[in-house]
Amino acid sequence: MKIGYYPGSFDPITNGHVDIVSRGAKLFDKLYVSVSVNPSKQTMFSTEERVKMVKEVLKDWSNVEVVESNILTVEHCKILGASHILRGLRAVTDYDYEFQMTNFNRKICDQIDTVFLMTEGQYSFLSSSSVRELARFGGDVTPFVPAAIAKVVSEKFAKK
Repeated sequence: MKIGYYPGSFDPITNGHVDIVSRGAKLFDKLYVSVSVNPSKQTMFSTEERVKMVKEVLKDWSNVEVVESNILTVEHCKILGASHILRGLRAVTDYDYEFQMTNFNRKICDQIDTVFLMTEGQYSFLSSSSVRELARFGGDVTPFVPAAIAKVVSEKFAKK
């Protein structure tokens, strides 16, 4: 059984993330989508909110399971039996960072490899931080995130 692991902060999950999950789910018998807890990152949504949003968006994929993680990616892969880390690439700048992380992870555990998928061109500019910035200034995020997420993002900023 091929098991993949797609980590991210998903703050919030975007259409670009969904694109990677959709294609990654075809590559693996089981794909874990891990909502990562990174104490050095200030998130807009709590871990619980992010997990709930990601689960809602990905509920129709039978071989995808959403999990939460506050440990090293390779350590969580070992626990879950994942042999591959799935990562999406938008541009050369992503590649530079991901190249370093891949080599770092392989030094920690050479049994876990990384698979890269280029995001669809229509999402190559998209990031969670750009969605948050747009929402912060009252912009329409609906073209960039799943419908259920657009509603949650709008409500979050309406409260502020």
